[in-house]
Amino acid sequence: MGGTVKDDGQWVEVGGRRVRLTHLDRVLYPEGFTKGEMVHYYSQVADAILPQLRDRPVTRIRFPEGVQGERFFEKNVPRGAPDWLRHQVLHASPGTDDEGTQVDFPFLDDLAGLVWAANAGAIELHTPQWRVGPRGGVRTPDRLVIDLDPGAPAGLDECAAVAHVVADRLAEDGLELTYPVTSGSKGMQLYAPLDGRRTAVQVRQYARDVAHELAQAHPRQVVANMKRDLRPGKVLLDWSQNHPAKTTVTPYSLRGRELPRVAAPRTWDEIGPGLTQLSPDEVLHRLEADGDLLAEG
Repeated sequence: MGGTVKDDGQWVEVGGRRVRLTHLDRVLYPEGFTKGEMVHYYSQVADAILPQLRDRPVTRIRFPEGVQGERFFEKNVPRGAPDWLRHQVLHASPGTDDEGTQVDFPFLDDLAGLVWAANAGAIELHTPQWRVGPRGGVRTPDRLVIDLDPGAPAGLDECAAVAHVVADRLAEDGLELTYPVTSGSKGMQLYAPLDGRRTAVQVRQYARDVAHELAQAHPRQVVANMKRDLRPGKVLLDWSQNHPAKTTVTPYSLRGRELPRVAAPRTWDEIGPGLTQLSPDEVLHRLEADGDLLAEG
């Protein structure tokens, strides 16, 4: 008899909350990484990823049948979400395609929220550069991000070289703490903590100015224009993710690529030739050995 085998799942208690788990043996990645393994990863990495998610609305990229199947972005809280899940209606930012619309975003406050999202097939968790205050107000950005995206044949080695150039330039303006994160995909991100005095518009403009300045100073290595015909062999400094409506993959999130890889914080000593993307097991081993590299960020 054909058809899909029904999985009524199981209810588990996570931090005092009941969460329903289903299809834990479903293979999400071609190499055999299952949904159960994803739930385990997010459970083990919770102490590191939850501070990154705290008070940030979460956009999920869901892969219900795995990375080789359909994928879709989900911003709103879906029907059937548990009643304990914190959520808040926020207005779409002016100047965006969604201007004037309202989005009922979830917040993943605890391990139960992480497990709920993972069970829904949310492999990737994306967040903005700002947080929401205790009364529901949108705060100014608490971090600046520059995404380093290599255009083939450039790769992670080229990103590593450019990352040092970007960090040195940010340090000239007093942003001396810059945290490198390999993206789990092709490139990497650089995060610089902010004091909250600048608006999102000001932060975006500053990031744009720095990116274009570096592209002019290093034309063979760097590009700040997103036109694809300008990018081969260079590293795009994507400053646009500082727009209030944009999100970036959250550090410690899995990525929905062919292999299970993680947006992984790195030490600056690692940022050089031979840099590679990290697997979930590698990230967990590093956390156990070195702690959370973003703990002071």
